[in-house]
Amino acid sequence: MINSFGNLFRYTTWGESHGKAIGVVVDGIIPNFELDLDAIQKDLDRRRPGQSIYTTSRKEPDKLDLLSGFFEGKTTGAPLSFIVHNTNQKSRDYTELQNLYRPGHADFTYHKKYLNYDPFGGGRSSARETTGRVIAGSIAKQFLTHFHQIEIEAKLIQVGKVSGELAELEAEILRRKQKGESVGGKVEIIARNVPTGLGEPTYQKLDALLAFALMSIHAVKAVEIGDGVSVVEATGSENNDEMDDQGFLSNHSGGVLGGISTSQDIRAQISLKPTASIYKKQKTINKQGETVEFELKGRHDPCVAYRAVVIAEAMVACVLADLLLLQRALSPIED
Repeated sequence: MINSFGNLFRYTTWGESHGKAIGVVVDGIIPNFELDLDAIQKDLDRRRPGQSIYTTSRKEPDKLDLLSGFFEGKTTGAPLSFIVHNTNQKSRDYTELQNLYRPGHADFTYHKKYLNYDPFGGGRSSARETTGRVIAGSIAKQFLTHFHQIEIEAKLIQVGKVSGELAELEAEILRRKQKGESVGGKVEIIARNVPTGLGEPTYQKLDALLAFALMSIHAVKAVEIGDGVSVVEATGSENNDEMDDQGFLSNHSGGVLGGISTSQDIRAQISLKPTASIYKKQKTINKQGETVEFELKGRHDPCVAYRAVVIAEAMVACVLADLLLLQRALSPIED
């Protein structure tokens, strides 16, 4: 099982949804960097479950505990190791599900691939794993802001067929939840002040790396860069970003040309499927191959996209931090 992401800026997550704890080891942060632990906690709080009627009722404090790589308020260059304790697991809700495959979940593939896996709360396939991503991404965001003034912001822009302000989206989430259903959503991510030159043609393109990183988020089924799928309906003259002596006149490309950043805003969108966990009778098979019906128990998000905003920011930040460190190493010698 591969649990690490990145090259020079690299993190490894560990732990299961209902285990004693989850955590992350982050490597590649330069020594003597002043790290704001409160900012990391604030990002964790944005992801934390149980804060509203629009998310799962599982209440976890998600309090950060830093174990290594930090001294007198600054990094030492050693790996940064973080732990977050799980305190509100209810594994009994999953006891009767151990012998069957929940529709839309990873139970079937995990069992077939690994034979032995932790099924409680989804184990490693649970969105609980993204806690470590948010920690790593928060560190990356601090690095990007400090050295390059790069800012990354994501927001929920669509739920089901509803687009609009957050209050409208929340109303749609609640409507589906009250029916025992779930709903998908779309998140937009914008990275500002990204310098020209990030990305390596041909197989380490910036947009390819962003797509890989964002697609790795649980429940993401599509990634769009710039105008995304709408480019199919555009002509060349409509899609090209013309230039004059002041710079680019549009940004259909999403800030990436030839796999390399243009210095424009990087724009991406991710589409997340409806939460697989719903409170309706469903048909599936058990591990003996027999057809069975079951009704789900437990606590689940009615719309996973709602809490994916900070996770999307984190993954974009990790990609940019990794590429900026690579850019430093491979910068050409100027005449």
